[in-house]
Amino acid sequence: MSTGSQGPDVAALLSGLDPEQRRVAETLRGPVRVLAGAGTGKTRAITHRIAHGVLTGVYAPTEVLAVTFTTRAAGEMRGRLRGLGAGGVQARTFHAAALRQLRYFWPHVHGTELPTLTESKIPMVRDALRQLRINGDLALWRDLSSEIEWAKVSNVRPEDYPSIATARDRSVAQLDVETVARVLSGYEDVKRGQGRMDMEDVLLLTAGILADDERVAAQVRRQYKWFVVDEFQDVSPLQSALLDLWLGGRDEICVVGDPAQTIYSFAGANADYLRDFPRKHDATTSIELVRNYRSTPEVVGAANTLLAGTSSTSVELRAQRPTGAAVVYEGHPDEVAEASAVAARISALRSGGHALSETAVLFRINAQSEAYEEALTDAGIPYVIRGGARFFDRPEVREAVTRLRGAARSGASPADGDTWVDLVRDTLAGMGWTSTAPEARGQTRDRWESWQALVSQADAFATASPDVDLNGFVDDLDRRATEQHAPVAEGVTLATFHAAKGLEWDAVFLVGVQDGTLPFTYATSPAAIEEERRLLYVGMTRARTDLVVSWAQARNPGQAARRKPSRFLVPLLPASAQAPQGGRSTSRKGARTCVECGKPLAPADKARRRCADCPVRYDEELFERLREWRKQRAAAEEIAAFMVFSNATLELVAELKPRTPVALKSISGIGPEKLEKYGPDLLELVG
Repeated sequence: MSTGSQGPDVAALLSGLDPEQRRVAETLRGPVRVLAGAGTGKTRAITHRIAHGVLTGVYAPTEVLAVTFTTRAAGEMRGRLRGLGAGGVQARTFHAAALRQLRYFWPHVHGTELPTLTESKIPMVRDALRQLRINGDLALWRDLSSEIEWAKVSNVRPEDYPSIATARDRSVAQLDVETVARVLSGYEDVKRGQGRMDMEDVLLLTAGILADDERVAAQVRRQYKWFVVDEFQDVSPLQSALLDLWLGGRDEICVVGDPAQTIYSFAGANADYLRDFPRKHDATTSIELVRNYRSTPEVVGAANTLLAGTSSTSVELRAQRPTGAAVVYEGHPDEVAEASAVAARISALRSGGHALSETAVLFRINAQSEAYEEALTDAGIPYVIRGGARFFDRPEVREAVTRLRGAARSGASPADGDTWVDLVRDTLAGMGWTSTAPEARGQTRDRWESWQALVSQADAFATASPDVDLNGFVDDLDRRATEQHAPVAEGVTLATFHAAKGLEWDAVFLVGVQDGTLPFTYATSPAAIEEERRLLYVGMTRARTDLVVSWAQARNPGQAARRKPSRFLVPLLPASAQAPQGGRSTSRKGARTCVECGKPLAPADKARRRCADCPVRYDEELFERLREWRKQRAAAEEIAAFMVFSNATLELVAELKPRTPVALKSISGIGPEKLEKYGPDLLELVG
């Protein structure tokens, strides 16, 4: 709706918006649904909407609650609102908003202290397993922690878990659904006994207070009268229920999201809340943002084609940037060659003046990172790994900021001829920072990357604000920590597709885009496969100007080219690139080509399935132990040996040496039934 006559400030506020963004900004009364495609300026639209409401007096700043999903996004929104003259507006994550209310109301309602918020579920999961006399390792503890989180945000009680998990085809390692349900119940018992709560409890307890105490609910509803929810496609059933309690039947709400970017269904996100919003809220104003300002027409065209005609189709993006380079699709003989080719392309970009900080290599799982770390190191290209602990939560960062704060408060002065930036370098050097990156990887490299990011930020801060000193820099770090606005190091970003959500770079390399990896081998249902397609879409739409999509035909050098490019690439690739790659026979009887080099086999080598001169890539001693075990099991069960496992499967076990049930299940020929039946024996043999 329009506010009628508008002053010059309002006109200036709205002048830079495109027609669709302006409509969002001018529609101040709810309910409003904004379907915002990737790179269409959704944050710009909703912050201008809030600022417009404040400027015209429709909203009181303190009565607006803007909700998003990450601390970083909330911090960015607060910064933008301050710049637009709406600094009094609350912009928080669901958890931060709920925790603030819970801390205030809990003592008044219950007369006791709020339970302690735990940082990790793992210790309590471990205790629950011990009480149930179930052995487990870190991988199992993590998997169960994730399943507990899913169950709680999906409002699934332990007693209901078996039936719901079975219906939704959910599983946790080697445990059956009844056992998982007992773990869920045991976890809650342990947690209550320790007087603790987890992050999901923050939402559950807040919802419980609002539902049970009308006085509390009325007070919250008096406080917040206007709601804006970003990334609404990621809302879980629990978050939706809490939002309904905040609203209390009112409809002054604006939701923003993109069903095509739903990539967290496994964690409880449900895009139906966004799709069905008009059904729930009568007289909803629906607005689509389709003008993509981020990417070239080539990138946008590829992204649109990827989703065209699928259930993941959302808005069709319209590129606003000039024409750029064609999207590159290329296959490589193996993962080592793929990583080397990516490093070579990045070297060429750097030689052309391209900033490494504006380059990203994205992959499906973290395990794919190693090849690119090695290739970039060999090419002398610095990199940073995104994911894991948040930047300001890392121990080395916390200690560094503490030392810098101490230096600032003590009035420490740099040496003659030095600046306060040199003092930053000296302080970090005392912790182990060096001006050149270490050759080692792992924690040594991770710590150095953290310190280097602080040094780079100090340089950038001194350049942008030449009049500031060390105190000002420390204040800026504190602000960044509050908003989880991590410094950007000068290096190529290595990240998973999931970790890249919400980010963008000039050049993006999507690697390992082959069937079995994307879609991931565990994605078997139509819904799961479609989510994998959306994951690729998210990766594509991170690129501004350069997009390279690649895959490897084999895992290791010298292996047969058995892999094919991802099925998702079929509408994007020329027919020649979609043809089956190389391939060798894997049958036991009548094998005609070598499983290593692919050459025709001599008659004497057919049983061995490889040329006499080709090296064996698996542990031969382990393979023979596995064969002997198979012989004994087959005899005991009175079945043929191949019915236990084929030679090909045993070779893979001997090559990969899996040490967890999850890793074992990823091997071709080992399904759920055989994993349960033979898995413990195999893991014991592997050692």
